[in-house]
Amino acid sequence: MSVKITAVAKQLPPYTRETSEILPYVSAWLEGQEPRFKRKVLKIFEGAGVDRRYSIMDAHEVFLNTSFEERNDIYVREIKKLGKQSLVKALDKAQWKATDIDFLITVSCTGIMIPSVDAYLINELKMKQDVVRLPVTEMGCAAGVSGIIYAQHFLKANPGKRAAVIALESPTATFQLQDYSMVNIVSAAIFGDGAACALLSSHEDDSGVTVLDDAMYHFYDATHMMGFKLVNTGLQMILDKDVPEQIAAHFPNIIHPFLEKNNTTIADIDHLIFHPGGKKIVQTVEDLFGGLGKNIDDTKEVLRLYGNMSSVTVLYVLERFMDRKLPKGDLGLLLSFGPGFSAQRVLLEF
Repeated sequence: MSVKITAVAKQLPPYTRETSEILPYVSAWLEGQEPRFKRKVLKIFEGAGVDRRYSIMDAHEVFLNTSFEERNDIYVREIKKLGKQSLVKALDKAQWKATDIDFLITVSCTGIMIPSVDAYLINELKMKQDVVRLPVTEMGCAAGVSGIIYAQHFLKANPGKRAAVIALESPTATFQLQDYSMVNIVSAAIFGDGAACALLSSHEDDSGVTVLDDAMYHFYDATHMMGFKLVNTGLQMILDKDVPEQIAAHFPNIIHPFLEKNNTTIADIDHLIFHPGGKKIVQTVEDLFGGLGKNIDDTKEVLRLYGNMSSVTVLYVLERFMDRKLPKGDLGLLLSFGPGFSAQRVLLEF
């Protein structure tokens, strides 16, 4: 019995602007700051490798001095919509019904809601009353792959079942208007909002990409590197400038033992399906693999078209590969990084 990823579908929020259209808002936000600092910030936005981003709020709303409560209310309202839209789109792709789902995983770290969004989806779509729910709230950018790992373990233990992993994020709802730190500025320059749903199955008759293996890798003494601090104005980003260096230092231990366990090497991997954390992380990963004749072009393209959407982003990259109908037997490596600090890996066979 094998577990397969049957379908992946993305869902974009309603508002979108090119980076060039956002610069006037950034410039107005920086009014009163030193001219040199202002020029530096605008260059960060221009050089972030993100041409366009999508959001649950229009640009002027992002730069309004709304309270944490008001922003979180928008998050709750829009995440419910995006959750339903992405799940329905994925179900249509797989030709499944909402009642076919036995295990419902939702991942998000950019807002707070209790009950979690999965409870609303069960009501909206009249899903099974005994569907198993797992909301994952604190794994950040890694959570998209984490959700697939959790689904794989559930399905491996329960043949003939189906699971949905829904990633929903709005980093723009965490933007801090009174914070002119580099962390707040860099995160605003690289992040965007988005949603995606992956469907997995342990049904013998369902087709898709086979999950061969999965694993998590945890960095010691690195809890300070990435995350959020809950302050009066919302979720304040924590992002250490040494993240790319730490990833590079740990990369051999992240990749090679995992592949060796599966009797393969990086040379055998046909497709690198990586989370685009940001331009520097993308460059770091590219430097590590360029000499091996591998590329992460799809990772870079997703960053350019949508920005980093936290847990959602790697699913946008995965969808691009799945929609290509790749040769049977091709191997793919799914990888994302997140708070903890941790790396999540999944080995796939197309």
